[in-house]
Amino acid sequence: MLTGTYNPWLVSVSLLVAMLASYTALDMAGRVNATRGRSAGWWLGGGSVAMGIGIWSMHFLGMLAFTLPIPMSYDPVITLLSLLIAIASSAFALWMVCQKDLSRLRLTVGALLMGAGVCCMHYTGMAAMRMMPPIHYIRSLVVLSCLIAVAASGAALWIAFHLRSRTTHTRLLRAGAAVVMGIAIAGMHYTGMAAAQFPAGSVCQMSKSVITGAWLAPLIIVFALAVLSIALTISVLDRRLEMRTEMLVSSLANANQELQFLTLHDSLTKLPNRALFEDRLQQAAERTRRDKSSFAVFVLDLDSFKQINDALGHHVGDMLLIEIAIRIQSIIRTQDTLARLGGDEFVLLAGASGPADAASLAEKLMATIRDPIELAGHECHASASIGIALHNSKTPDYRELLKNADTAMYHAKELGRDGYCFFEASMNDDAQQQLSLMHDLRQAQERNELILYYQPKLDALSCDVIGAEALLRWKHPSRGIVPPDQFIPLAEKTGLIISIGKWVLDEACRQMRAWRDRGYRNWSIAVNLSPLQFNHQGLVEMVAETLQRHDLDPDCLTLEITESTAMRDVESSMAILRQLTDMGVHISIDDFGTGYSSLLYLKRLPAKELKIDRGFVRDLVDDKEDAAIIAAIVALGHTLNIEIVAEGVETAEQQEVLTRMGCTSLQGYLFGRPVPAAEFIDSFSDSPSAEAIAS
Repeated sequence: MLTGTYNPWLVSVSLLVAMLASYTALDMAGRVNATRGRSAGWWLGGGSVAMGIGIWSMHFLGMLAFTLPIPMSYDPVITLLSLLIAIASSAFALWMVCQKDLSRLRLTVGALLMGAGVCCMHYTGMAAMRMMPPIHYIRSLVVLSCLIAVAASGAALWIAFHLRSRTTHTRLLRAGAAVVMGIAIAGMHYTGMAAAQFPAGSVCQMSKSVITGAWLAPLIIVFALAVLSIALTISVLDRRLEMRTEMLVSSLANANQELQFLTLHDSLTKLPNRALFEDRLQQAAERTRRDKSSFAVFVLDLDSFKQINDALGHHVGDMLLIEIAIRIQSIIRTQDTLARLGGDEFVLLAGASGPADAASLAEKLMATIRDPIELAGHECHASASIGIALHNSKTPDYRELLKNADTAMYHAKELGRDGYCFFEASMNDDAQQQLSLMHDLRQAQERNELILYYQPKLDALSCDVIGAEALLRWKHPSRGIVPPDQFIPLAEKTGLIISIGKWVLDEACRQMRAWRDRGYRNWSIAVNLSPLQFNHQGLVEMVAETLQRHDLDPDCLTLEITESTAMRDVESSMAILRQLTDMGVHISIDDFGTGYSSLLYLKRLPAKELKIDRGFVRDLVDDKEDAAIIAAIVALGHTLNIEIVAEGVETAEQQEVLTRMGCTSLQGYLFGRPVPAAEFIDSFSDSPSAEAIAS
């Protein structure tokens, strides 16, 4: 027998090529599995060629590493056939591992077929030597090489199948698996080579062929490495492109999802918006018609949100809305829907068996909103007006339900706020009138329909006129004189009170300038400030500009604010009042005794006078309790060096008692009703104090 030797360098290279081919096979399996349609076919074809060339190159390098003491060469046709067998086997392997499942039976059959293909490739490649006499094979080693080929093929299929879609440590696992698979493939090859026996005197019939080992080994190494490297490079680039595409698709999906969320939800509170709420309201109405159940719609509007927003800033207002939303969600059921319609208005869709059930929920809502809220270092107190509309199987239209609840909410505000009100059919008529009045009010200032009436203010001891209070009236072209209690709340609600209030202050100061030019230099003018106007950021600047415009001393102007307005946010109120008093303007606390004032804060307020509410004066003579309250207020005022003004004086007896108690000045119908400026002086010219007016 001829004795062959192995080139250790080529053996090492063949082993490395086997490992690289194995890694390429695993990578190709992942790419084929990750793609669909025509792309999967291209990856299957290209991967089969690259993988087949890699396995075949390892095989042929192993053959080239083996040398005999005779000239060696190879049949090109048979060599090409062995390459095609390798490619076909690779295609089968890739197809197999890309199936949905890999059962034991399928794995066994696949291992047998692929092992047979590898053996066929190997022994076909050996036949390319064209030895005479033919190569003699040791049967036991041939069988062993076939078993190794089947076992290696089974292991390769199993590993490739389970690593095809791994996402964590994929490269490291594939590299380890490639080493094992490469050793197994090399083991099969060299076992098959060991089975070959070459009789003495053997001759290679292809010895004159151009395919000789002298130049074939380097060519195969370069060719194999190039093919495998190109395949891996394309795979890496494609994977990166796929990852970027997936990231882009994911980003677009997230953006689309976020856009869809924002389309149906409020961006601040993350609650459903009007569109989503109306959809759920419609679904609830349809469900009610089927199962004869009932539900209620609650419209909630915060009573003091604008004041908090203006006084503490919009960021605090946003925090308040978020906190209110969280509180409401904590007391409602998961199947209920809370939405924000805009601004400080929320709407709730909740199951309710009847009015009692709805009223109980409304009480809980108001209680949770009333609890003090700590925001940015400020303790805020909020309340809500709630309108309720009940729905049952007989209710005609779900859209009307939301409108009815909104109408009921406005009615709750008119009743004093911080309460709830059920919708009644009669409210629609009132709502229409309110809507019409609101429309006319927007044009009233432009059409010069707003006028000021003036009521005299007298010194309690001398009965001399010491000034006047400016009272706003609306002379409607068809309704006549509209009382302030009908349109002032509308002006507050729409924000028109800011521009109207500015006009009132300017007109009152203009009239005061006119009276002073006529000689009434000891008079002062009192102007009421609404809560919204008082908390407006430009109030102090507006007052200063108005006084300067009409060349008036600040001490001739008295600004009246209600007790509840001053106490709503004491620290903020005191800051504004100090700026006004530092300017020289006098401050009067109107309707004193009707709110929830604190004497601790009252002594800190820079007020010049307190106005006793007419409710205490009305029954002063006959009601000892009212008399005691007035006496206490007067004593408090004297102690704090604050003047006391009693309004609503209608009888001489009331005048006498109030003067005796120590009131500083008086105001009421007894001394003159509110009249236009042109009639003001004539309205009290016949009174005993008329002669003292111009003094």
